[in-house]
Amino acid sequence: MERGVLGQIILLFGTLSLIAIGGANVLVPDFHRQAVGVMGWMNDATFARLFAIVQTAPGPNVMLASIIGWHVAGWPGLVAATVAILLPSSLIAFACSRGLARFSDRSAVKVMTVALVPIALGLMLASGLVATLAAAAGLLGFAITAATMLVTLRTSLNPLVSMLAGTLVYLTAWLLGFV
Repeated sequence: MERGVLGQIILLFGTLSLIAIGGANVLVPDFHRQAVGVMGWMNDATFARLFAIVQTAPGPNVMLASIIGWHVAGWPGLVAATVAILLPSSLIAFACSRGLARFSDRSAVKVMTVALVPIALGLMLASGLVATLAAAAGLLGFAITAATMLVTLRTSLNPLVSMLAGTLVYLTAWLLGFV
């Protein structure tokens, strides 16, 4: 195992950890851009598959960094990516929580916390779009994505039901030769 790859993994995920406002989901576009475009560690289809695995697995979405690290450098890559994505942001979150507890009554802190909400939501929406485009599932894939989103927003149905239905629709279309 080349140490340079582990260093790249640590530098990439450690740096991205510092801008993870809104959680790991907001980093999906950067994960994609770096892993596919800049570093060339994988292609769009592989990224989409890894993203799908992470989304269906129980646990935090930060596992995307871990699975990318594993794909690139095996177990050492998984450990390096996981520590690099978690440690910097965890230290910042700890420091911020201490500061918020101490200064929460200040108007500047209240304005800042309200202002971060639309930023985080916009980053999460961008992540969904990047993942949809990376999947390259065509018009049917976009339709399934839109339907899943609408069902999730408009009903109290468990999202896993939508995921199962979308998977069955796509599988049926594939078996019938439509995709």
